[in-house]
Amino acid sequence: MSETPVPEREIDPEYDHRREEGVEESVLESLLDEYMIGRDEHENAPAFVIRPDDVQEVIRLLRDEAGFDHLSCLTAQQYQDRYESIVHVTKYDQRTHEVTLVVPLPTDDPTCESAEPVFRTADWHEREAFDLVGIDYDGHPDLRRILLPESWQGHPLALEYDQNKPQIVRYAEHVNPLQAAHRDRESETMLLNIGPHHPATHGVLHLETVLDGETVADVRPDIGYLHRCEEQMCQNGTYRHQIIPYSNRWDYTANLPNEWAVARAIEDIADIEVPAYAQVLRTMATEFGRLLGHFLALATFALDVYGDFTAIFQYAMRDREVVQDILEDLTGQRMMFYFFRLGGVCWDLPEPREEFVEHCRDFLDELPAKVDEYHDLLTGNEIFQVRTVDTGILEPEVAKQYGCTGPVARGSGIEYDLRRDDPYGYYENLEWDVVTEVGCDNYSRVLVRMREVEESAKIIEQCLDLIEDWPEDERTVQSNVPRTLKPDADTETYRAVESAKGELGIYIRSDGSNSPARFKIRSPCFHNLSALPEMAEDEYVPDLIASLGSLDIVLGSVDR
Repeated sequence: MSETPVPEREIDPEYDHRREEGVEESVLESLLDEYMIGRDEHENAPAFVIRPDDVQEVIRLLRDEAGFDHLSCLTAQQYQDRYESIVHVTKYDQRTHEVTLVVPLPTDDPTCESAEPVFRTADWHEREAFDLVGIDYDGHPDLRRILLPESWQGHPLALEYDQNKPQIVRYAEHVNPLQAAHRDRESETMLLNIGPHHPATHGVLHLETVLDGETVADVRPDIGYLHRCEEQMCQNGTYRHQIIPYSNRWDYTANLPNEWAVARAIEDIADIEVPAYAQVLRTMATEFGRLLGHFLALATFALDVYGDFTAIFQYAMRDREVVQDILEDLTGQRMMFYFFRLGGVCWDLPEPREEFVEHCRDFLDELPAKVDEYHDLLTGNEIFQVRTVDTGILEPEVAKQYGCTGPVARGSGIEYDLRRDDPYGYYENLEWDVVTEVGCDNYSRVLVRMREVEESAKIIEQCLDLIEDWPEDERTVQSNVPRTLKPDADTETYRAVESAKGELGIYIRSDGSNSPARFKIRSPCFHNLSALPEMAEDEYVPDLIASLGSLDIVLGSVDR
């Protein structure tokens, strides 16, 4: 790659090198001294400005010498005088150790070295950055659009993009991606289109699957059918009232963590404190939301694996309905909750409080017996075991390469949970365990979700105890927040929460107005789905469907 001229940037002269938590910046400065051309100020992590042709070397150095083994997010954006490709890296075993790499690029040739040879997860990250913003990544193995059709003209998040320009979307033929030279002479391959309209794909997902006999030789997820440019919608909304409601549309099966992710990022850049009582309410409500997601995951996975609609599916939906009743009493909604507000939540428990708490405790009291039912009907089922044990193998190091998080990572023995590792809300004051399994297969991922149901119940029980004992005159549900919120210009942060699917992160850059200049969504489903080829190749088609189901994806979250 030829040396690319780097646009001049203003470096904050009052940059504060002191931080209470995280990695020691002096160590990073010493490690990156040869490559660093400037410093930037981000609220969540030390930020280093590097040249576009040093990306691989710097990321490899951070991974191999300093243990930064998790490329969490990649954000692309455009200023008037430059583009930026921002890489957020952290550690699976020390989440508060974060580093941000800022790569400025010229407006006439926004080309950056690809990070894909170092972290496989950069493949989809960079394709999205190319698709929506227009940055080229030199050395990328397959740089093409990922969310929009190949024939789309322009890049929707580029400053010069004309939103009124008509588009002509052509139909494209799907050629067999397995070349003739790669075939076994004694066998023939067949291209099988699974989806996009198929009940086993959990939404509008197209899997371009190449079969060698009955074995999956290659599979390529084709996404974007549900893309609505949610990031641009959030950039057009106001911090105070209009962004959090959008988040309910991403993962609409367990969406309270979505609200928290947005709130956490905005509260970070606007320096908003959340009262302790409101943190308890947030924690309790979000754990009920996690139950919504896990019950649905178990129900649909039983359908995927052996078509069990009458038992497991209906049992899980029965219990999910009870949780929805509880959340409807608490929030006023059954699906698009909008319970979170900046600085807290919208209101306290419904009256009479005692009746609501009793309803919650009745559900928790009955839950252990119901979990036992699930084990009898699901994990103890011989057919289910044959279909899930030792299928969909995802080794820990491969999972890390693809940025997998949540039950998908913890099913591969990776003990990574932001509720504990990057504490927020009231989690650090409660007793609960991070659940892991070491089987690395479809069965392990189911076990993780079932055990997490029990951990969520423990958290909710403790929250109810706190709420009942909380002095009435200290039940503050929301701090004072200005009606019009305008964080200081060029304030940047990346904050994440633990959703039912994994790490849900938000990058925000402010410009001094009441709407963000850049709003980036880091979807756990997007990353987990990218690992599907590693899990499904050399397996049978039914195993491919089981592996896909074990990821528990929601296409609203994948495509955004």
